[in-house]
Amino acid sequence: MNSGEFSQRVRDLLRDRDMSVRAVARHLNYDHAYLSRVLSGKQHPSTQLVTALDNLFKTNGELAEIAARVAPPTDSPESAESPAITDRILRLNEARGADFAQAIRETSHRLVVLDNELSGVSIAEPAGRAFKVVHRRLGAGDYDPRYERDIQSAAAELAEVAGWALWDAERDDAAKRFNYEALFLAKLSGDRSIELLTLQNMAMQSEWSGRNQEALSIARSVLNGRRLSPRVEAMFRIREAKGLVGTGRTSDAIESLQRARSLIEGSSDVGEPDWTWWVTSGEIDRQWGHTLQIAGDTQKAIELLLQSLQPGRDVTTGYSSERVARLAQCLLNVNAWHDAEDIARSLVTSAPGISSGRTLRLIGHVAKQRDRLNGAPPSLTDTLEHLGEKLNEDPFTL
Repeated sequence: MNSGEFSQRVRDLLRDRDMSVRAVARHLNYDHAYLSRVLSGKQHPSTQLVTALDNLFKTNGELAEIAARVAPPTDSPESAESPAITDRILRLNEARGADFAQAIRETSHRLVVLDNELSGVSIAEPAGRAFKVVHRRLGAGDYDPRYERDIQSAAAELAEVAGWALWDAERDDAAKRFNYEALFLAKLSGDRSIELLTLQNMAMQSEWSGRNQEALSIARSVLNGRRLSPRVEAMFRIREAKGLVGTGRTSDAIESLQRARSLIEGSSDVGEPDWTWWVTSGEIDRQWGHTLQIAGDTQKAIELLLQSLQPGRDVTTGYSSERVARLAQCLLNVNAWHDAEDIARSLVTSAPGISSGRTLRLIGHVAKQRDRLNGAPPSLTDTLEHLGEKLNEDPFTL
């Protein structure tokens, strides 16, 4: 294996920035032993690890170029592209020590990539199945006990991914079960990072279920605890705001969002968990717009939702069309027929490729507004009718 050039370059970057291997492993949520093997040239890095290191060091793809140049021959098992999720589950059955922890993490990372790059593919079922394999092995003690905490930490991340995916697919009861498993394993392993991400998910699920005071309590339990990094605090300020507006405290919600925006605008990626990549200015715009929509300030909500859709304002996720659906709702509510029709047409195009159950339900609400519009032009009502037909279309019809 000729990975010496890659490992040497990463070691040089670590030295230049006075960073330890253990600190980087913790920051990226990778197993320390696996990262050590990569940096000693004993193992070729995964694609996900190379990307994470490029992002961490801001090397503009330099590490990816080196990794591609020194990759093992294509007939080597180690050089294969990321295998299908089913192949990864087989690895979850076979590994025992540091390789078990790494197999779990690679499964989680691959699922997240699929969720965001192929928004028409639901990851809920494969994520749930993968965690069930890990859960069974943890219960039976079928692993090398020397790596127990690393394996528990990796399992917590996989449970969090599954909980998120199940909630996005509107499998609320199952999502709660996986969230509690993620929280339990994160606490057991001492993984504060995944504990925080899971609590964020739980607050969000409470809010969507109409349990706004519960969502607010979760958010404030974190905000009133130990010190948080700027992006993580911003994330919980958003959850605090949504809980506040849901309980009728709009002015307090706006204050929380203003705090979240100031945290985002003045922050860098240094010291932030890798999973905070989606906490952006565009995300603040989206959540602020939704907050104002709930509060009944539709015109200002439209301004912020439009701002969130500006190129480069946000990152692409599997639920990106959610903000478009909310914008359509707002435009219809203020009788902005022409703009609403343009947005509805864009949803007609995107709907067949959306798997997010939450987003599809919101788009369904947009389509149903056709029956309640007074004075709308026929072209708009026809577009909304077409949108409803698209949502009910057999996905396997070509």
